[in-house]
Amino acid sequence: MSGRLEGKTAIITGGAAGFGEGIAQKYAQEGAAVIIADLDGVAARNLADAIGDTAHAIETDVTVRSDVKAMVAYAIEKTGRLDVVVNNAGYTHRNCPLAQVDENNFDRILEVNAKAIYLTTLEALPELERQGGGVIINTASTAGIRPRPGLTWYNASKGWVITATKSMAVELAPHNIRVNALCPVAGETGMLELFMGEDTPEKRQQFRDSIPLGRFSKPEDIANAALWLASDEAQFITGVALEVDGGRTI
Repeated sequence: MSGRLEGKTAIITGGAAGFGEGIAQKYAQEGAAVIIADLDGVAARNLADAIGDTAHAIETDVTVRSDVKAMVAYAIEKTGRLDVVVNNAGYTHRNCPLAQVDENNFDRILEVNAKAIYLTTLEALPELERQGGGVIINTASTAGIRPRPGLTWYNASKGWVITATKSMAVELAPHNIRVNALCPVAGETGMLELFMGEDTPEKRQQFRDSIPLGRFSKPEDIANAALWLASDEAQFITGVALEVDGGRTI
């Protein structure tokens, strides 16, 4: 089936690489106009150019409200509408004992993983309500369900995302706005080394051994799940934390 997002506009934060890149590509393939918002403006523009005319890029710091406001305005300017918001931008500290994470790192984790969802919701909500509904997808993590040692403050931030998602779903349902979370297991992205602490064959095998299906997640795994949640096929699905994890959280 193709064209499942035909005529819709989607914002993807952290959209220039990793899971966000996969989601942007998949959404565009299924007919959506995509707004690729990323702190790395050059990477965002390169991806938009590669996707084609239905993709637009904007350099965005999702922890700064004026940037988020400009991001939503840009989506309306370019496409005239907003249907889907994917809060995918994320940050983690390196795997280490919890007392070794400095205050700056702790603050950054909460700014990117939690506050950014708050800011994006504040700015996107009026547009979604104006159109009579829409979809918000928050990237959480298996870390918020089954925490790994050495990632305590990251784990906690993703637990926040899951709880916020469920609460948002209940509150926004009367406005026909569905809110769901994706919970990926560790994938082959730029954050993998930080999750492991050091990138060695032994560490990689240790992580793989914790996943029953025996491999890391891929951007296409997350993109396929994000596509379904954004599509009309999931029109009765809200408040779900969808585990895309090869069985990790069983």
